[in-house]
Amino acid sequence: MENSDNTVHDTIITNQDEPEFEDPVLEDLEIDTSSDIDIPTSLIDQVIGQEHAVEVIEKAAVQRRHVMMIGTPGTGKSMLAKAMAELLPKEEMQDILIYPNSEDSNTPIVRTVKAGRGKEIVAAHKGEVRKRMQMRSTLIMLLIIGIVGYAFITMQWLMGIIAAAFVFMALKYSTPREETMIPKLLISNDGKATAPFIDGTGSHAGALLGDVRHDPFQSGGLETPSHDRVEAGAIHKAHKGVLFIDEINTLTAHSQQNLLTALQEGEFPITGQSERSSGAMVRTEPVPCRFVMIAAGNLDAMQGMHPALRSRIRGYGYEVYMKETMEDTPENRRKFIRFIAQEVKNDGKIPHFDRSAIEEIIREGLRRSNRKGHLTLKLRDMGGLIRVAGDLARQQGAEVTTAEHVIGAKEMARSIEDQVSDEYIRRSREYELTVIEGTSIGRVNGLAVMGSDSGSVLPIMAEVTPTQGATGTVIATGMLKEIAQESIKNVSAIIKKFTGKDIKNLDVHIQFIGTYGGVEGDSASISVATAVISAVEGIPVRQDIAMTGSLSVRGNVLPVGGVTYKIEAAAKAGIKKVIIPYANRDDVLIEERYQSLVEVVPVETIEEVLEIALVPENREGFLAKIRKIAEKASPATFEKPLTTPSGV
Repeated sequence: MENSDNTVHDTIITNQDEPEFEDPVLEDLEIDTSSDIDIPTSLIDQVIGQEHAVEVIEKAAVQRRHVMMIGTPGTGKSMLAKAMAELLPKEEMQDILIYPNSEDSNTPIVRTVKAGRGKEIVAAHKGEVRKRMQMRSTLIMLLIIGIVGYAFITMQWLMGIIAAAFVFMALKYSTPREETMIPKLLISNDGKATAPFIDGTGSHAGALLGDVRHDPFQSGGLETPSHDRVEAGAIHKAHKGVLFIDEINTLTAHSQQNLLTALQEGEFPITGQSERSSGAMVRTEPVPCRFVMIAAGNLDAMQGMHPALRSRIRGYGYEVYMKETMEDTPENRRKFIRFIAQEVKNDGKIPHFDRSAIEEIIREGLRRSNRKGHLTLKLRDMGGLIRVAGDLARQQGAEVTTAEHVIGAKEMARSIEDQVSDEYIRRSREYELTVIEGTSIGRVNGLAVMGSDSGSVLPIMAEVTPTQGATGTVIATGMLKEIAQESIKNVSAIIKKFTGKDIKNLDVHIQFIGTYGGVEGDSASISVATAVISAVEGIPVRQDIAMTGSLSVRGNVLPVGGVTYKIEAAAKAGIKKVIIPYANRDDVLIEERYQSLVEVVPVETIEEVLEIALVPENREGFLAKIRKIAEKASPATFEKPLTTPSGV
């Protein structure tokens, strides 16, 4: 749309808003490749951007406190848990032995000894048993030889052989099985220099709490001794170390309750977890399990977590929320470069990154943060990009990874959602579901986010009909979820404000096209409002424009997430202009290949959206109507004339 004195000027975000990458941060480092970067030896010093979490872990390690870490996957929760195992005070490690109980075979005896002594004790028992068995075998052989010799002297061969066989079988199976008295080494910490780190994520009850194996041979001298069938759980293996459980809410209520008991008592007996197993009758003496627990998960983990278990962690430890981004400062860029070097070293199979590749990775880190002036801390995803770029370099036989390899990796390592989005855009163009030319009444190109790193065009259609009931209704289809449904309800206030019509005599039909996975969030609010106002007033909407933004009941355009990915999706679809909330203007970090394809227009109010998107026959009258409504609604907000551009 052309600018004129009577229109809102389009504010286009240009390359001048992009961060400068040829900056003193890289120049001061004076590095040629990532191999020049020094990597800390301790894990805690390798953690990037989570200063608060690092501080908590260091304090918790000294005092042996429990910690719960909540945040987006890939932000370093498991790495911090491993680092805590390194930081724990070097206490005397222990081995745990299980002995047979001569009085009650179903209650094995538990003993703890100094680390390394367990193997010695078991070896000593085995040696003693071996000597007894050799002595018994020698006596049996001497007895048989005597019987055979006597038979040879008396010339009674047959009777001698029968007597020797009978004596052998009688002595062999009537003597006790010495090996059944050998204790079992349940937990061995021999040679370990640091506290154990056990990952119990996704463990079933037996793997977490310990179990007793089922024995199909339960009698006749063939059965396995009860103490020999006892298996340690993750809580016992983590004794005097760290037990890490990610997605804590996926554990059953039974497992969480028993985990709470283990935390409180510092010991937990092992019993069979299957009631139909022969091990169900076996229950050991309490087995030590004095561990530090680190529970982790997403925000929804707190809802599915046992309240008493969370209370125990809070009462005897810390709760930490993991950051998703960090400020783009020189110091943080140095940390990000160090992260690249760490990933290359840890992988061990890819070449180091040269200066251009490092700059490209930083650029991608800025883009994936979805915030101006921030670097992403979803480092697992960034690590994946680094490895794919390194694989490309190695495949081509390059000595170092360059920016070209990183750019190629971004295309090759796209997420499933991004690939699906591209396929949907292609198909929607083929079947004319996405229209990018001309005008249409009641039809708007909205924008949505798929997954966490891709966008899609979301066509929205509206139609207004006389109501057939006592009062008008707003009917929205497209598998709308709770927040999306609530945002639709706010549209009625906007309709009354800009049309002056009472919708109690109208039915408003709103359709989201192609939303097979459902719609959640309120980022389509301005798209819905524009489509409905277009349908009510009969004013066409430009189809070369797409838009995203939440909407207040007073008509203010509020910020939304994922604007970068939404703009890129619009550019891929061939759309020329994208309207975004003014508050998101600094969050736009689209790739260079899309910058010349699309104009980005930040707006603050629905009035600006309508002025840009609608194409009325009487434009002057339409603009005057908007001005009148805007001034009547909130005159203080519109003291500046509507012709003033919304500068960035």
